[in-house]
Amino acid sequence: MRDLPKVELHLHLEGAAPPDLVRRIAAEHQITLARVFDEAGRYAFDDFEGFLRIYEAATSVLRTPEDYYRLTEAMLEARAEDGVIYAECFIAPDFCGGGDLGAWREYLAAIREAAENAEHRHGITLRGIATAIRHFGPDKARRAALCAAETAGDWLVGFGMGGGETRGALRDFAWGFDCAREAGLGLTVHAGEWVGPQSVRAALADLRVARIGHGVRAVEDPALVETLAETGTVLEVCPGSNIALGLYRDWAAHPVARLAEAGVAITLSTDDPPFFRTSLSLEYQRLADAFGWGADRFLEINRTAARAAFCDATTRERILQRLETPDHG
Repeated sequence: MRDLPKVELHLHLEGAAPPDLVRRIAAEHQITLARVFDEAGRYAFDDFEGFLRIYEAATSVLRTPEDYYRLTEAMLEARAEDGVIYAECFIAPDFCGGGDLGAWREYLAAIREAAENAEHRHGITLRGIATAIRHFGPDKARRAALCAAETAGDWLVGFGMGGGETRGALRDFAWGFDCAREAGLGLTVHAGEWVGPQSVRAALADLRVARIGHGVRAVEDPALVETLAETGTVLEVCPGSNIALGLYRDWAAHPVARLAEAGVAITLSTDDPPFFRTSLSLEYQRLADAFGWGADRFLEINRTAARAAFCDATTRERILQRLETPDHG
């Protein structure tokens, strides 16, 4: 599975921070991290709210553009070793300079420099999606959207929103998504994970996004599944994340296969891989074991992801060619 070329669209930059790197940076900044790791040195949490607390505690040690350079470098090296040839990652202006535009530009420059160096060394291409944090509220989401709009271009290609899905109504965040849309950014939002199919409907109606992060609870509403299939709305599915957080009991119970069979456009991603102790190759193997999926199915899923990517047409065509001729990429 590692040898299959892969496209990953749903990946949080801070959520891809290796625990060892977080511990090193914390020590350098003389920050004490309490109850973040288990005895084996892995991230420790019991539920989604606990995950958010640990995530933000780990992210709090990342305080400079240099920290984010090192994080991006480590994240891309791990993804390249796993066969990923193109990735889009969520980057939160709230974590990168507290929503200040000048600081955001500095962080973004460091992240982009690390990405360009990784592309030269490992052949992996990265693009950024600026991301609001839902449980921080609509006002901070507006600031995040303004940061995104001011830095939109060939590298910062999208805008989205993650965080606590139960906090506030999606329509409360419409201004930020309208701002990002006017700047030419692709739009995605987390929905249909901890709140049911109605949140996916709200994402489509109130935010008019092209992609849905997770979106798996749509399976509970057959009419919505038909709508997703008819409109070509792309779901950024992260099965290992859903199972690790207890949304589904095991791989066989996950609805990804049912959604795909109903004609919904699905992609596969790891979300926050060190937190969930996963990799994209491991996700593929688990899905192969559960549903009998083979290389042809994964190739089609990666074609869907490449076509749904927010990058420019030239980059997309290059990635599609690498999927078709991996030995010559």
